[in-house]
Amino acid sequence: MPVISCQFWRRVWWLSGMSACLLMAGCAMRETPVMQADRGQILLVGNGAEPSDLDPHIITGIPERDIVNTLFEGLVRLDPRDLHPQPGVAESWEVSPDGRVYTFHLRGDARWSNGEPVTAEDFLASFQRILTPALASENADQLYYVAGAEDFNKGRLADFSQVGFKAPDRSTLQITLQNPTPFFPALLSDRSWLPVPMAVLKRFGGVTRRGTPWTRPGNLVGNGPFVLREWKPNQYVFVARSPTYWDRQHVKLAGIRFVPIEQPEPEEAAFRAGALHKTETLPIPKIAEYRRTQPDLLHVTPLSGVYFYSINVHRPPFTDVRVRRALALAVDRDALVREVTRGGQKPAFNFTPDGIGGYVCQTHFGYDPAGARRLLAEAGYPDGRGFPKVSLLYNTLDSHQVIAEAIQQMWKRNLNIEVGLYNQEWKVYLDSMHLRNYQICRAGLVVDPYDPSLYLRTFTTGYGYNDTGWSNPEYDRLVARAATLPAGAERLACFQQAEAILLRDMPIIPLYFYAQHYLLQPDVRDWSDNLLAFLPTDRAWLRD
Repeated sequence: MPVISCQFWRRVWWLSGMSACLLMAGCAMRETPVMQADRGQILLVGNGAEPSDLDPHIITGIPERDIVNTLFEGLVRLDPRDLHPQPGVAESWEVSPDGRVYTFHLRGDARWSNGEPVTAEDFLASFQRILTPALASENADQLYYVAGAEDFNKGRLADFSQVGFKAPDRSTLQITLQNPTPFFPALLSDRSWLPVPMAVLKRFGGVTRRGTPWTRPGNLVGNGPFVLREWKPNQYVFVARSPTYWDRQHVKLAGIRFVPIEQPEPEEAAFRAGALHKTETLPIPKIAEYRRTQPDLLHVTPLSGVYFYSINVHRPPFTDVRVRRALALAVDRDALVREVTRGGQKPAFNFTPDGIGGYVCQTHFGYDPAGARRLLAEAGYPDGRGFPKVSLLYNTLDSHQVIAEAIQQMWKRNLNIEVGLYNQEWKVYLDSMHLRNYQICRAGLVVDPYDPSLYLRTFTTGYGYNDTGWSNPEYDRLVARAATLPAGAERLACFQQAEAILLRDMPIIPLYFYAQHYLLQPDVRDWSDNLLAFLPTDRAWLRD
């Protein structure tokens, strides 16, 4: 099986101003990397940022998620076309009449990549690990649907056997929920629910220690369709088809190289030079050009998510809700998506996308520069006078910079205030955001399109992704109350009231609802887009 050597890839890395024929100088066929990879069924994928880690219980970003999803598999997996739950490690399951107890039956041929069987005890220990307070996982609250999980994670319950997880035998796992949650099976593909090999973690420094070398090549043991073969920092991550995966006969790719090219311009240049099958994104000015000249290469589809700015409500002057609301009202979102992003996004005048679980938010705000100026004056800054210079943080990416510059200009024009812009590399940016070492920060949320609670719980007190510091007891109560109610008008009313509080206090500034746009080579087959941008790598193949 042909493989692409490290040395070859070092020659691919600089891509921005070289033609593919130069890369293969001396070769009569003058192959591009894509041509060579097609023969070996190796998919070349632009991954955006360099992954911060490959520990499923620690990671929080999309660049890490896409790689982790090839290395691990949960009880269920999602169909990459419509995201309905399919059997994964669990070959079947049933739910009790009251909708609270799920019993999963694990398949007998599920194996770790070291050949050991995947058991119910592996899942049990993994769930205990992510909920253990010492790990301090930002993803732990994804398990709060389970009875006792939140109390254990917050130290109010010391005995894990009292949490709603049971393993009656090696192939049976029982999960008891706090309340009926009809969309629960679909959530089990999330990284928070993935099993990790406890014996390996113990060998490399401990179960609850972060950043140990257990996720490095040669150490990592997974149970997904691929195994980790190489990780060359800032060059690529290479995963190869697993010989122990239970459904390996249907995995057609021999391997995948995830290439971190953080800026869209060199990534698009790499694609044009034949060094990538798929880009992670696309330079904004190029979208219209590809629509016009090469529409067969361009993918623009909706994404279940929202792009927004988080505000650190503990940093003056943002302790004043009037300042936060003024900034939100001074942004022209229609102009932003029409003139700046230009990639199929929709302006966001609330937080939760319309139609999720039958919910359509009835509270909206709009573009109101005069109202924004009044609020800023009421807060003590008439015409922006006396307003301190504040800063906006974003992770290093040209598209984020273009958006930040546009909004910086809107705030200057409409409020006469100065906002400084600064960017950080992905890993540093994540730390700054989670530690609340910022005033205003770019953020984004991509979540399962099943229920509005998956959006609104993000800003409940203590939630792992609530990096604003905002807390409102009534908001918490309404979101918690909705979780106890069956589908219907009363439950939707709780969401309406909760989102009205969120938009009143404005710890965030929603900007637009996502659309994904990227380039894909025509030789990639059985590819499908979906609302979560999951890569269908366990089904895709390459036409040679």
